[in-house]
Amino acid sequence: MKNYKKTKIACYLGFVTQAIVANFAPLLFLKFHTDYNISLGNIALISTVFFFSQLLVDLFCARYVDKIGYRVCIVASEAFSAVGLVGLAILPEIMSSAFSGIIISVFLYAVGSGLIEVLGSPIVEACPFDNKEATMSLLHSFYCWGAVGTILISTIFFFIFGIDSWKWLAIIFALIPAFNIYNFVTCPIEPLVEEGQGMGIRKLFLNPMFIIAIVMMVCSGASELAMAQWASAYAESALGFSKAVGDLAGPCMFAVTMGISRVIYGKSGDRINLHKFMIGSGLLCFVCYVLASFSTNPVIGLIGCIVCGFSVGIMWPGTISISSKAFPTGGTAMFALLAMAGDLGGSIGPAIVGRTADLYAGSINIGMRVGLLFPVTLCVMLIIFNILNSKKC
Repeated sequence: MKNYKKTKIACYLGFVTQAIVANFAPLLFLKFHTDYNISLGNIALISTVFFFSQLLVDLFCARYVDKIGYRVCIVASEAFSAVGLVGLAILPEIMSSAFSGIIISVFLYAVGSGLIEVLGSPIVEACPFDNKEATMSLLHSFYCWGAVGTILISTIFFFIFGIDSWKWLAIIFALIPAFNIYNFVTCPIEPLVEEGQGMGIRKLFLNPMFIIAIVMMVCSGASELAMAQWASAYAESALGFSKAVGDLAGPCMFAVTMGISRVIYGKSGDRINLHKFMIGSGLLCFVCYVLASFSTNPVIGLIGCIVCGFSVGIMWPGTISISSKAFPTGGTAMFALLAMAGDLGGSIGPAIVGRTADLYAGSINIGMRVGLLFPVTLCVMLIIFNILNSKKC
């Protein structure tokens, strides 16, 4: 009898790996700036390279993963992640340009992260689990717990051993994807659709409902990352917290509440209407952005940031779940394109908030007002999606 529980655990650790590579380097941006004399402009490119590389991997997966095979690609994802984290500790020291060493490492683990992001969901979707929507939500919660763990462990490690020991922590974190290679090599992995039965990119984009799903994923990524990436700066600028406290009060608590939302649906999904839960979450997200951007009380604004994590928790996995039901033969192309849309939203959301803040003398509050458009658009698209889906049925 096949042990699909092992498959689930491997995917859980895969999402933890993704959280590590996404959240570890940003904690060291100031350290890179001071130790390696890297300009802040180049420091900003680190995140750009990470997200852009993931977008390229998403496109690659849409075309080639089915030909290469899921197992080969998911094992490669963990190998790239481990090598990238080890490279982050070593390459800046041995290369003539420390910045080049960092960028090479970021590219390597971004490839791993992109493969995990695209393949983790369909691997779980293809397993014979009951209540796939709840299982998907629980799977994505492990990204949240991985982010929380990365921030907490890093903060404690730096407090005990000093931030100069960060290279050892990078190598310790690399042990997680290295160990998970064995899990993916030995666990059962089923095909999502029979060979040649997937809809393909062209057929997907000819369906208006899929276009709406893409817009929903862009809004999901933008709603989540626009708040998450500015939460620490908001906590520091609004409340005057130190960086360590700002990281814990901002992005760490955001990830905690996001994880709680996904666990609640993961444990009780059979009793919760996903569409209503997503619309309610979108409305709550709107309220959170209002609190963060318009409140004159900084504590209330911070509460808005933290609760926003809960409101966006179901958006990404929920959109994947309803798309999987609407397009049962969507195959790898569907998951890859949805991941690409989410990454695109995660790239442009924080950029729009930052650019708007720059136009208004660095006011993050005003920047976040633009973020109100993301949950509103998501709710409108979700309602249209439901109407079209009901007509199709």
